[in-house]
Amino acid sequence: MTDPRHDDTTTGPEGADAPLHRRGIKSYVLRAGRMTQAQTRGLEEVWPRLGLTLADGRQDLETLFGRRAPCVVEIGFGMGASLVEQAETHPDTDFIGIEVHAPGVGKLLDEADKRGLTNLRVYREDALAVLERCLPEASLDTLQLFFPDPWPKKKHHKRRIVQPAFVELVRTRLKVGGTFHLATDWEAYAEWMAEVMDAAPGFANTAGPETAPYVPRPAFRPQTKFEARGERLGHGVWDLIYRRTG
Repeated sequence: MTDPRHDDTTTGPEGADAPLHRRGIKSYVLRAGRMTQAQTRGLEEVWPRLGLTLADGRQDLETLFGRRAPCVVEIGFGMGASLVEQAETHPDTDFIGIEVHAPGVGKLLDEADKRGLTNLRVYREDALAVLERCLPEASLDTLQLFFPDPWPKKKHHKRRIVQPAFVELVRTRLKVGGTFHLATDWEAYAEWMAEVMDAAPGFANTAGPETAPYVPRPAFRPQTKFEARGERLGHGVWDLIYRRTG
């Protein structure tokens, strides 16, 4: 897909009276690409153990993982390096990744298998459908949304995943006290995220007054290769963490 990040025209998010979510609009574009041997192995050999589908229905997380533990969901994990690192570093936490692109899903599954991870499951589905149909209310300790497509052109802002209805859906899936962690390398999108989140009921920004609305990159969020390269080039990254209050 051609990177749309060449138009910095911005506008604010839709107001409270606007439709909260347009079902026919996707926040992503499926890209075709060649699969490596490892990615194919992940999809063919590891998927039966770690893969989940909408057809599996509403999950009982204790049954799914065979234990009671904190649960983190990451939407759009890309090639999965960050999510695999988190799962390996935090064996006492369970992780669910959601990604629509086959190469990334295959790569993550292959790597998770090679590292012997048992605390990770994967959906290759639309994230909204997974949240609505598969994850119970008040079941998640953290939901992560790292570097979603910023859709910078004004005419494409409706495709941004961070919209009031999405945020409300996230709120219902988080436990009270659970956190929604967003990160972007596109400053205009960071401002959009903050505006949507600050207007959303049932959330409180965790940033201190010296950095609000943003927080310094937490140590528990692994730095991606893309992010490290951007940092060397002087690009910014903005993290926001909001806690569910009600």
